[in-house]
Amino acid sequence: MTSPVGFTLVQLRYFLVAAERGSMTAASDQLNIAQSAVSTAIHNLEHDLRVQLFIRRRGRGLILTPAGERLQHQARELLARAREVEGEARGSGETLSGPVTVGCFVTLAPFYLPVLFSECTSRYPAIEIDVVEAEAEQLLRALHAGHIDFALTYDFGLSTDPGTHGETIARFPAYALVAAGHPLAGRGTVELAELTAEPLVLLDLPHTRDYFRALVADSGTAPDVRYRTQSYETVRSMVAKGLGYSVLNQRPATGQTYGGGEVVELELSDGRSPLELKLATVQGVTQTPRAMAVMELLRGIASGRGPTA
Repeated sequence: MTSPVGFTLVQLRYFLVAAERGSMTAASDQLNIAQSAVSTAIHNLEHDLRVQLFIRRRGRGLILTPAGERLQHQARELLARAREVEGEARGSGETLSGPVTVGCFVTLAPFYLPVLFSECTSRYPAIEIDVVEAEAEQLLRALHAGHIDFALTYDFGLSTDPGTHGETIARFPAYALVAAGHPLAGRGTVELAELTAEPLVLLDLPHTRDYFRALVADSGTAPDVRYRTQSYETVRSMVAKGLGYSVLNQRPATGQTYGGGEVVELELSDGRSPLELKLATVQGVTQTPRAMAVMELLRGIASGRGPTA
């Protein structure tokens, strides 16, 4: 016979709110209950689990211990699953509902999020998608902190992070971008070495900059980085003005830019390593059915359309 569990879901809920708000007082305000009820619930939870979950410092609020941080991740998962069980018990299991927080690499957002929201609204209208747009390292931190359910990102640092699982859902080779009036614009295909004597307009994001600079350096010449910007569309607009060329992976539906100019994409003939698009999750964490449904939508978008249309 299985031994009974000593703690309750209510205790876990109070613990999560206290951890997120950083104090018993703030937690009691959010939960609309007495502070003593929150303190007692957390004290009993610590007693039942035989661990200290918080370091209590006067004037500095609550600080999670390592055991508290582990429980925070597990409690979120357990409470999410409990809500799913409740829905199924009430006969609403066929209708997926509730929040899903998706992390999205910042340059991928305009390519994937509009389609994702449209598809999700059509198929799962009761699912509420929240999005955190950030660069790769910020997404990894958010993932391990439990702030997002999963991340849609390039494989920047994922393969070297032992606590993260990355599922490849698409691969995108690099291409050269030039102004419509560039002498090579009509070629369709070029070797990168043919452009490296010109200024490079660099998409200057962590990891991204290293990837692009390495691609250019592999052509045997040092890139002449004349302009830098963290905006994907600013790169395209600067190239359209004839300020230089760039190397990108995502392909918008049009060559028109925000600045009114036009750019042309040129395939690279000297095989370049593609960027792998990943669905990143925390190793060993079971996703909720609604999160899995949203992930499946992204797999379909990537395989059917992806950032190529």
